[in-house]
Amino acid sequence: MVDRLVNSEANTRRITMVENCFGSSGQPLGVPGRVLVGEGVLTKMCRKKPKARQFFLFNDILVYGNIVINKKKYNKQHIIPLEEVKLESLDDDEYHNGWLIRTASKSFAVYAATQAEKKEWMAHINKCIEELLRKSGKKAVAEHAAVWVPDGDATTCMHCKRSQFTLINRRHHCRKCGAVVCGPCSNKRFLLPSQSSKPLRVCLHCYELLTSTHSGNDIRGNADTSGEEDTDDEDDGQKPNMAHDLPKFYGDDKNE
Repeated sequence: MVDRLVNSEANTRRITMVENCFGSSGQPLGVPGRVLVGEGVLTKMCRKKPKARQFFLFNDILVYGNIVINKKKYNKQHIIPLEEVKLESLDDDEYHNGWLIRTASKSFAVYAATQAEKKEWMAHINKCIEELLRKSGKKAVAEHAAVWVPDGDATTCMHCKRSQFTLINRRHHCRKCGAVVCGPCSNKRFLLPSQSSKPLRVCLHCYELLTSTHSGNDIRGNADTSGEEDTDDEDDGQKPNMAHDLPKFYGDDKNE
């Protein structure tokens, strides 16, 4: 299905339209052999609250961005190589039809509007991953970043269970386990090469585990709070909206 679309005019036109929607804020997406497999809106669980994001599935990458004007303008483009991706289905009582998108550097949850859409998205993404790994001969990534616990799910530190969060006592996230912790319970840093070239904030529990199995990777002392916020969590005015257009997957129509 995908191979048939590689050199088609329809595929070239679609990719150009995606590039134009991101404008100068996005990276060029038209490279030889790349195919736009599908697109649609998914609800992404960000640090503070769920938000609508536009997703584009290519045969080698997954791209998403903030919706400025639906189908016309997007910004804050994120590109995820599919070779790094692992999907994990969720059974969530509050937000149905969700799954995890896990990568070595970042992992997060997304939700579709219906169970059918969830199955369709997951099937297409997994098929692209399998085909990509088969052609490249590479093995799937074994280690993935933790999914951050949303701020709203923790009113007190998940490590000491005592420290209550306020405007002054900020929430922090352990980059190893994703737990919401207070400053004193996350005042250590450790080098996690798959996530950053600089040592990152980790909770005391993960720090002890990491230092017991690694050596020479840690920097002791107070953790640097710069870059603590999730860069995809800025308030863009987009609310989760399950009543959106159905996702479109290309190539299913043999007459296309």
